[in-house]
Amino acid sequence: MNFILSTRSLARLQGVHPDLVKVVKAAINNTTVDFSVVEGVRTLAKQREYFLKGKSKTMNSRHLDGHAVDLAPWINGTIDWEDSHGWSAVSSAMIASAYALHIPLEWGGDWHSFVDRPHYQLPWESYP
Repeated sequence: MNFILSTRSLARLQGVHPDLVKVVKAAINNTTVDFSVVEGVRTLAKQREYFLKGKSKTMNSRHLDGHAVDLAPWINGTIDWEDSHGWSAVSSAMIASAYALHIPLEWGGDWHSFVDRPHYQLPWESYP
């Protein structure tokens, strides 16, 4: 199945590092489940809000400098935060696309201390 990024998703990629944008755009062409860009660049005020609410564990988020995006599966016309198949399909497409493009990528779904399934970021080591 062929999916395309919506106008809203493309707008949310504004200011995101070009390498990460390449991965997202490749992934939408390689996924079995449609997805949406929930958030790209984030303001310090928004990061503080998420930190205080426990939605983030750091004030030093890669979202602040355009090195992270949050993606979510789009199932039956809505974002489905509970659909495990959707999350798996999106992560598989992102990881495979990053690999094919030779762009290092970290997925928050692989983290142990704070699992963050929507989160994808360029690693600090490769993108200081």
